[in-house]
Amino acid sequence: MTTFASGTDTLTRDALTVLQPGFTGTTAPDWLLRRLGEGLASVGLFGRNIASAEQLSALTAQLRAERDDVLVAIDEEGGDVTRLEVRTGSSFPGNNALGAVDDVDLTREVAAELGRRLAACGVNLNWAPSADVNSNPANPVIGVRSFGAEPALVARHTAAYVTGLQSAGVAACTKHFPGHGDTAVDSHHALPRIDVPADVLSARELAPFHAAITAGTRAVMSAHILVPALDPDRPATLSHRILTGLLRRELGYDGLIVTDGMEMRAIAGTYGIERGSVLAIAAGADAICVGGGLADDETVRRLRDALVAAVRSGELPEARLADAADRVRSLARWTTTAKAARPQPAPDTEVGLRAARRALRLTGADAFTPLTDPPYVAALTPVANIAVGDETPWGVAAELFRLLPGTETGTFSGEDAGLATLAAAGPRRIVAVVRDEHRHPWMAAALDTVLRSRPDTIVIEMGLPQAPPRGALHIATHGAARVCGRAAAEIIAGA
Repeated sequence: MTTFASGTDTLTRDALTVLQPGFTGTTAPDWLLRRLGEGLASVGLFGRNIASAEQLSALTAQLRAERDDVLVAIDEEGGDVTRLEVRTGSSFPGNNALGAVDDVDLTREVAAELGRRLAACGVNLNWAPSADVNSNPANPVIGVRSFGAEPALVARHTAAYVTGLQSAGVAACTKHFPGHGDTAVDSHHALPRIDVPADVLSARELAPFHAAITAGTRAVMSAHILVPALDPDRPATLSHRILTGLLRRELGYDGLIVTDGMEMRAIAGTYGIERGSVLAIAAGADAICVGGGLADDETVRRLRDALVAAVRSGELPEARLADAADRVRSLARWTTTAKAARPQPAPDTEVGLRAARRALRLTGADAFTPLTDPPYVAALTPVANIAVGDETPWGVAAELFRLLPGTETGTFSGEDAGLATLAAAGPRRIVAVVRDEHRHPWMAAALDTVLRSRPDTIVIEMGLPQAPPRGALHIATHGAARVCGRAAAEIIAGA
């Protein structure tokens, strides 16, 4: 595609302003700094960009030296989806654990501490919380990222999370509108479809977004899902009926609308990222998130030029692009004002662990005696979804080793996982760690095999606790964050 402008005219600056690209590396590349000077107003960070809090602070300072009001966004949900602690596991339990506790004050405190840490590192926009009602237990991408399956519970915790996060001066981006919970397809791979009547959507999916809007969420992220009751033709991200008709007009939302990652196959594999970006802005989106998989200057150039060309051809009204860019700048102004107006609260470094401990649900605890000898930890490991990724460690082995030195561990999957676990464990007490047993027949079969031979096995479910509890002791953690593993290990070792 031909480059239309040098980056100095208003139209081209607006086209750059609505993009939220990513990049590779732990320092800002030259092309990104140049684009900030040309009008780019947002940058998205991922785990690949973060090595430590100190490095992240230096990176955000580097970005602000080029543009002091830049929006620095991150996908930091806590729990299973963490970027700040991608290499160690999160210090905060995820939404499902908070929903299991069902203490809105605790949720607010967790979000406030997470916001404090983000703000201290120079991040001012968080693509969180997930407000999806996980009504489909087979959902392959939401699961423990949701506060739960009951709309009222999800609504009150979504509002508490938004309030807590924004109290630290970090803008919340409530996702995935109009609700990704009742899907059996991961939109990273294909286009999911939700076939329920509009009244069900209103009472179930939309309730948490009502609550988030009332709580003042500064941003909302669209979902790449087809909802025929709302728009039979286009996915929500590209739907004028959903983004402008429903979210703006019916729900009265006036903040920033951000798309989910445009390189996800639900969009890239159907419309393509250039066409998809034009349609998204025309539908009412204000910011184009791209950079999880595509993270280079060429992507920025392609999307910028596609938007400019669409305006010049008359396909995209220039006023719509200008309005979108103004909304981006408005959020940038809010983050600058919020940071100046809010003194940073004192750290509460233990709030995540306290929440994780409270989220545990134990079955068989009355007859359980804590271990004194190091066990064998068998992690029955499914393939991680793209949102969670496979970089972040999970489980209980590291925490049990700390409490019971000599603990050994192995990872197992597939039809022979049960027999392989028994062979590897030998005479040691087995701790079997699973993640969404109900979604993986091989995992359930492996547990059957292990428990037949070793009924004293301890089972820890670190996903959704949908399968019936079993084992000499069953611990449901409601998530696989590091603090969830620590809380479970404390029970096993009697710490």
